[in-house]
Amino acid sequence: MKAMVLERLCNLQENPSPLTPMALPVPVPAENQVLLKVSACGVCHTELDEIEGRTPPPHLPVILGHQVIGRIEAIGSRVDTLRIGDRVGVAWIFAACGTCKFCLAGHENLCPAFQATGRDAHGGYAEYMTVRADFVYAIPEVFSDVQAAPLLCAGAIGYRSLRLTGLQNGQRLGLTGFGASAHLVLKMARHRFPDSEIYVFARSAEERAFAMELGAVWAGETVARAPRKLDCIIDTTPAWEPVVEALANLEAGGRLVINAIRKQSDRSCLLDLDYPLHLWLEKELKSVANITRCDVIDFLALAAEMRLMPNVQVFALEQANQALLELKAGKIRGAKVLQVG
Repeated sequence: MKAMVLERLCNLQENPSPLTPMALPVPVPAENQVLLKVSACGVCHTELDEIEGRTPPPHLPVILGHQVIGRIEAIGSRVDTLRIGDRVGVAWIFAACGTCKFCLAGHENLCPAFQATGRDAHGGYAEYMTVRADFVYAIPEVFSDVQAAPLLCAGAIGYRSLRLTGLQNGQRLGLTGFGASAHLVLKMARHRFPDSEIYVFARSAEERAFAMELGAVWAGETVARAPRKLDCIIDTTPAWEPVVEALANLEAGGRLVINAIRKQSDRSCLLDLDYPLHLWLEKELKSVANITRCDVIDFLALAAEMRLMPNVQVFALEQANQALLELKAGKIRGAKVLQVG
């Protein structure tokens, strides 16, 4: 099979082709796994974090990719819930132990043995991959393969982030950063909370214009002050400065939800925290850690109900490095997706 493989960690500015095209054996599913013939795989900012060492894979080489759509090609001997030919998806959550206190409480995203697709196990930047049968999801027919791929991470983690804000209809929502996840959150929020105004903070004029096209009532620079205080804000950036600026835009009792797996290592901007401006009046700050299977299942049902179609840019599998470079450079309008095969 064809695969785009990460062999060593690097800085994309120094090495613009971090992934190497390879011909590898097609993997064989274990007794509790299925073999998936991949048709599409989303490209996520988390892949940049993996490549550049902010959330490094425990073993190299590894095949990245955790927003995977495909059809089942083979089934392990203990799998009886799926059939060859079924169209399914694989998300960031590759596996969890199922027995710890977090898993038993429905918080498998916090499991100490949590495994991530495309980091702890081979992912979807390839023509085939294997995955446990209980960690795949039926894909609603309303979506094509390339439309469905971003829903499995950008959409599902955006859904979890929006839920964690506690937003009520009529309250004001802010989105800091406007990439694959945030543009889906904006669409979701407009559907679920029709009386809520949505404000967007983004570094590029193109992203701000895109946000206004999708229904934001205001869009400004990341460091700008919104015309009104906001009840909730979701931050999807890899930097610390937007966190500080978002706290300044929060209403009293407001909540900032950080949807980022890692932040830059330079924390000097936190020294500029002004307690009365940023944290006083019971403002809250909450991080998002991974996703659960329920997040994916519930979100896919919502996405099908509202026909939530992501804006996508399609690349061939062999163009994975180009897609990653554009993501690194901030050339974002919706989600980037590899079309495989």
